Amino acid sequence: MVTKTVVMLTLFFIPLLLLSTGVVTSTAMLFAAYLVSGLGMAGIGMGVMHDAIHGSYSKNKTINTILGYSFNLIGANAAVWKIQHNVLHHTFTNIDEADDDINTPFFLRFSPHAKHHWLHQYQHIYIWFFYGMSTIFWITSKDFASLKRYKNMGFLNKKNEYKKALVSMTAWKLIYYSYALVLPLIMIPLAWWIILLAFLSMHFVTGLLVSTVFQIAHIMPDNEFPLPDEKGTMKEEWHRHQFETTTNFSPNSKVLFWLIGGLNHQIEHHLLPDVCHIHYRDITKIVADTAKEFNMPYHVQSSFFQAIRVHLKMLRFLGKRPSLSVAYK
Repeated sequence: MVTKTVVMLTLFFIPLLLLSTGVVTSTAMLFAAYLVSGLGMAGIGMGVMHDAIHGSYSKNKTINTILGYSFNLIGANAAVWKIQHNVLHHTFTNIDEADDDINTPFFLRFSPHAKHHWLHQYQHIYIWFFYGMSTIFWITSKDFASLKRYKNMGFLNKKNEYKKALVSMTAWKLIYYSYALVLPLIMIPLAWWIILLAFLSMHFVTGLLVSTVFQIAHIMPDNEFPLPDEKGTMKEEWHRHQFETTTNFSPNSKVLFWLIGGLNHQIEHHLLPDVCHIHYRDITKIVADTAKEFNMPYHVQSSFFQAIRVHLKMLRFLGKRPSLSVAYK
């Protein structure tokens, strides 16, 4: 974990340091630096902050807190993510209107229970643009909107908690924009719009990678999208629910495992979110055998690209069918 943290932070900050000192003077160097930084940003998100905010990076809570702030350093917000991901996504996985990872704008449909619009029939085509733009939405408007919504949901109910969180978020984002965009705009002798375009390309790479990795674990034909009954109770208990709503992919790839923070072992992560991802490969057989013993599903796609292909199939189904049907199985 320490090695990975150093590698990803280096990939993210060194190119930005070069951009901020005016060393970069050509368009090709500009885009190359921002794209490398984007890879580092994705690595921080999937392989460092994700474990830290779950409290699984270290047994030391202070270390987890400090490294969780790496999410703030890449323009997002650890406090918002903790509610969105740790609480809402992990507790209510694939439950429409409860899991914030599938609560999408009107032009996307990630649940068979969500309202259907005619343009959804094309979402498997235009989804890649919005995956790429996802982190731009996070660092500009989404975090602020989510913070306000979570306050209304009762998550920030201590005295002045919302106001402190808002001030802190704004300050972190100003720091991020200062070194990631403003300094390059000042120091690099190129047109402002070229620098801005390169900055957006960094986020496009990050958003595309992160969104794809997270969504192919849940928006899949074999996964369930259960709803609570009229009393608000789920039919299955929580552990079975995680097996039914989650998919692993490319389980034998050590390279992919290292690069994306073990998120190709999503089932293990959902069952044991407080376990550091470096252990997922070691416990996979135990989890799979336990699923078989208790007659629970254990969904696996053989490769990353196979998972993407099946994910697109599911998006196409959700775009064409207004309601849940066994046909998508």
